[in-house]
Amino acid sequence: MNYKHIFLLFSILILSACKNQGEYINKIEGKQINISDSLKLDQSIENFIKPYREHVDSNLDSILAYAVNTYSKSDGEYNTAIGNMMADAVYEESNPVFKSRTGEDIDFVLLNHGGIRSIISKGNITTRTAYEVMPFDNSVVVVKLKGAQVKELVEYLAKGKRAHPISKLNIVLDSDGNFKSATLNSKPLDFSKTYNVATNDYLYNGGDHMDFFKTNDSLYVLDYKIRNVLIDYFTKIDTLKPVIDNRFIQLK
Repeated sequence: MNYKHIFLLFSILILSACKNQGEYINKIEGKQINISDSLKLDQSIENFIKPYREHVDSNLDSILAYAVNTYSKSDGEYNTAIGNMMADAVYEESNPVFKSRTGEDIDFVLLNHGGIRSIISKGNITTRTAYEVMPFDNSVVVVKLKGAQVKELVEYLAKGKRAHPISKLNIVLDSDGNFKSATLNSKPLDFSKTYNVATNDYLYNGGDHMDFFKTNDSLYVLDYKIRNVLIDYFTKIDTLKPVIDNRFIQLK
């Protein structure tokens, strides 16, 4: 091999090595862009989105029922009209589903006060109302709880003294705020029995420190979003007029 060939081979190797060197980012720059009316509208995008937006708005604004008053989760100390409505709606809409699958009934319902995300204003109730009250994708589950866990549940509610929505269950505190009694369908709870408790998947997974749901005999997932429960419930009624009642009270 002569020197010309050696030089040519050496040049090829150098060029090959140069090509194999990677490119590396050594500097990143960014800037903040404020989203405001000063940003120009892209009319082509707007024209594309418009029919879809109008279709969604039309569905969300379809009237389902009428509310005779404005209801808020802050309108009661131990139970609220809107919370009572939500818990009752979960029972009424979910129990037929649960019974068709198991042959059993839901005994009572427990939801969480913080899960109510909006008021229901006086006037027309629409599909949008359901999305505002329950914007999350929480679904109904039914948990089979032993008496020991039901006792923990009742003690949790009595100690917390918060308007967590319940249905079919009645809790009474004495004048000093101590637990006095708990009944189900006007009968004292039997802590030696097992009860079917409907709740949402957030609480079942330990939300709001409701750890009593972790120890259970069975879990039934209904694949039924609470938002859809509300939509179905509103569709069936003509007028919404829930009240604050005696399902969780303190004696004077």
